[in-house]
Order: sequence, then structure tokens, then C-alpha cells
Amino acid sequence: MKDDDEKLPEDDAAWREKLGEARFRVLRQGETERPFTGEYVDETLAGTYRCAGCAEPLFSSEAKFDAGCGWPSFCAAVSEKVTTREDVSHGMRRVEIQCSRCGGHLGHVFEDGPAPTGLRYCVNSASLELERES
Repeated sequence: MKDDDEKLPEDDAAWREKLGEARFRVLRQGETERPFTGEYVDETLAGTYRCAGCAEPLFSSEAKFDAGCGWPSFCAAVSEKVTTREDVSHGMRRVEIQCSRCGGHLGHVFEDGPAPTGLRYCVNSASLELERES
């Protein structure tokens, strides 16, 4: 599905054209979907969740769990495909997660997830595309 040589858009106009408005607001402007509205909140099919901006593999369906928080949640990311940075917006201190390839905003990671990692990657559905297993 992904071509490593695919050139990524260079400016906001090109990203907006590629992604559409809703995905652009989440991936490129850091917005958050309303809880329980995203396409993948209740998804249970097996597959790989890829970045909707660049198709980088980010999460496996095997790491997905129902956190009851209103967003798709994962206890682990694909190694080195998700980066983090401190987010102090909205009067809170959180850890933002981003796609390591295109820098797209995915959501946040919290330390209240299940074993074995204890992490909960709380991800916007708009930042993902599910590549279903055959």
C-alpha cells in the first residue's frame, strides 16, 4: 500500500487537497475529533492501521482495545513509527503522538493502558486508515 518514495505534500494547500478538510484539521492542525464519532472507535476487524497522511504503518489491530474513552485506543505502536512530544495546550500537560514519516498529529499517549505496556495511545480515527487483513 505504501510507496517509500512517494513525495509528501510541501504546503498546507497541497495537504488540504490530499486529505480533505476533516483529516487536514486533525493531521496538520492538531485538532481532535469529538468522542465516539470516529470511524474506528468500535472497529474489531484485523489489520494494520496506517497514517492517513502518508500510509506509514502505525498500529496493529492486535494492540487495539476498548478503553471506553471515545477514540480508538492501542497499547503499543509499531516500533519507531510513532514519535512523541510534550503538549501543553488547553491548560493540560500531555504527550502528543505524531507519525514519524509525515509529522501528522495522531492523538496522545497516556500511562493508564493495559499490560504489558501500561500505555494507551488515544488516536483520532481521521488520522488513520485500516488496511484489513485478507
